[in-house]
Amino acid sequence: MNTLALIGAGRGLGAAVARRFGAEGFPIALISRSLERVEALAAELREEGLIARGYAANVRDPQAIVAALDQATQDLGPIEVLTYAPLPSKEFLRPVLETTVEDLRAAVEFSIYGPVTAMHHVLQGMRYLGKGSVLFVNGSSAARPSAGVAGTSIAFAGESAYARMLHDTLAPENIHVGQLIIPAAITPGHPTHDPDILAERVWTMHAGRGDFRVFAEPMAGA
Repeated sequence: MNTLALIGAGRGLGAAVARRFGAEGFPIALISRSLERVEALAAELREEGLIARGYAANVRDPQAIVAALDQATQDLGPIEVLTYAPLPSKEFLRPVLETTVEDLRAAVEFSIYGPVTAMHHVLQGMRYLGKGSVLFVNGSSAARPSAGVAGTSIAFAGESAYARMLHDTLAPENIHVGQLIIPAAITPGHPTHDPDILAERVWTMHAGRGDFRVFAEPMAGA
């Protein structure tokens, strides 16, 4: 079985996605800024009988992303599924009139340069496999810009445009690119925003392909 690489893996949705794909036999590469946290999560998953390893990478550091993906491929096997779902930093969430060029530079590095780096690095392997999925997870501002969170609204717009172009371009090569929009907080026990329910949606996006954009719940004006 080929590998699932989770960029932005955490104990909420990331852990749920890891378990869902792990149940299908996927080895799991957990990638986050904190090696200690992803190694601890990987250890838990291994105790549950899954194959998992943790890797450290700041998504604003292209060399770190490349190194983590290379090591994951070496340790676990070719990457068939890549998810990009790191949580935005607080400085990206300022109102539009308070958002500076430095804020936008950081947000663009986070939401555009990061996924472009990761995508370019896994694409050749997916083409060799003849299949693959690249799945983006974003909040509501990716579909409906909000002046209260200007950094993410601007950077997510670029990320969304990039992902949509990838979807249209790579579909003939059996590589599916999709985007899951989660309009509100991920909440355990919630009928649509529970981590396990969202993880099932991510699995369906990979296994069933379908449309580019999927919503966790209907969203007015999007």
